[in-house]
Amino acid sequence: MDYQAIIVEKIGRIAVVTFNRPEAMNAVNSRLWLETGTALKEFNEDPDLWVAILTGAGDRAFSAGADLKEIGAGGFSTTDEMKEWGFAGIVRHHISKPVIAAVNGFALGGGTEIALACDLIVASEKTSFGLPEVKRGLIAGGGGLLRLPRQIPLKVAMRVILTGNPISAEEAKQWGLVNEVVPHDQVLNAAIQLAEEIICNAPLAVKASKEIVYRGLDTSMTFPPEGWSINNEYTSQVFASNDAKEGPRAFAEKRKPNWSGQ
Repeated sequence: MDYQAIIVEKIGRIAVVTFNRPEAMNAVNSRLWLETGTALKEFNEDPDLWVAILTGAGDRAFSAGADLKEIGAGGFSTTDEMKEWGFAGIVRHHISKPVIAAVNGFALGGGTEIALACDLIVASEKTSFGLPEVKRGLIAGGGGLLRLPRQIPLKVAMRVILTGNPISAEEAKQWGLVNEVVPHDQVLNAAIQLAEEIICNAPLAVKASKEIVYRGLDTSMTFPPEGWSINNEYTSQVFASNDAKEGPRAFAEKRKPNWSGQ
């Protein structure tokens, strides 16, 4: 695809997807939705890419959420695949590999929902998160109402949701919503450093670990033992892989493992 609303860069095994509408505070229009979903699909299918980073162009905003000008002009133009991916091409788009949000500024409404859909969040000290939709007679329909109470304590989430008031990056970190808060000009570098820590590990084991976590979140570990069934399914796959043999072998030989992803 000839990307116009995003920039896609490859840094070794890392894919960096940048929302590239700084003049509109990286608001999500139909083009950005389609391109982001396509880029994430391509990332997910590329065996040479192991971690993705989402960030925004400019120094003001990660994403201001939905493009209200486009909505006011008649709404989003979406294909069936875009609808399956959900808002911004990510909120319902299951990616089997780790995705990091490098939140470099304003991220309210849909911007917060994009970040919530990622596995890890590195935020600028200038960032604020929130779901202000109720202030406009709307609701956070892009997964914010589903994900936020699962990622921070319920009472804290309800305050954010029902008041519509934002929280700072530091408060978000306090509640465990954000992994790291860094100086504004270091957000992307910090996210890349985090990604590099992940890609030191075996890709199959990382993917399987992510699947077990998300598939097991809402399952029982006792009766019925659905959570353990998911755990056993992926554990058996990983332990039968070539990487599972390479890891112990490299340790015994005191060298860095050479992961094949098989």
